[in-house]
Amino acid sequence: MIRCVDVHKSYAAPGAAGGARVDALRGVNLSLGGAGFSAIMGASGSGKSTLLHLLAALDTPDRGEIEIGGVRVDRLGERDLTRFRGREIGVVFQQFNLLPTMTAAENVELPGILAGQPAGASRKRALEVLDALGMSPRAGHRPEALSGGEQQRVAIARALFFSPKVLLADEPTGALDSRNSAALLALLDRLAAERGMAIVMVTHEPAAAAHCRCVHVLHDGRITGRIETEGLDAAGVATRYQQLGRTA
Repeated sequence: MIRCVDVHKSYAAPGAAGGARVDALRGVNLSLGGAGFSAIMGASGSGKSTLLHLLAALDTPDRGEIEIGGVRVDRLGERDLTRFRGREIGVVFQQFNLLPTMTAAENVELPGILAGQPAGASRKRALEVLDALGMSPRAGHRPEALSGGEQQRVAIARALFFSPKVLLADEPTGALDSRNSAALLALLDRLAAERGMAIVMVTHEPAAAAHCRCVHVLHDGRITGRIETEGLDAAGVATRYQQLGRTA
């Protein structure tokens, strides 16, 4: 479902003179096949956010190959990339990114409206997705009236509007308490199983990563190993992560 081959990405160093650049990704090789809930785990500055933006087709690599669902996204032109990104990839961010003046239903139907779908069809689809996530009773509420966990569910519903093949979650539990975090991670695991989706979570938290079937460790811009989580709790994931970091 997701394949990266020798992916590199660098950026101009903030405030640096002479065109100095920072190597965010230095030859990432990654393969995630089929449906399931997996994680990319790394410390701050490891390149997690850069990799997620490339997988979400929000940016392009300097060199290397990125394939999503059999499509080489690094070869797509801007128009095709926008269309592919809108329908095949869902993205959930830590800060929810809900429009405060819109209700939950209006936030969820927004992708359909922007894609030119009739308002009635977009609203029907939004209510279907909200119902599937247990949010029907809150469909008419604005974000300010929703808890953090409820807002994140609305954000997930919006990402699922077009039934994407891939759902990417950027530190999705970062703004949630422990109870809502556990509920959200269980929801993502269920969605992967029931909908046959590839759900990839970027995180630095062993407790979150332990909910995934496997964890790919990102260290200094490279994938340095893989953790199979069966039988491991958060402490076990943390130990294996530290071991892989020391041998990188």
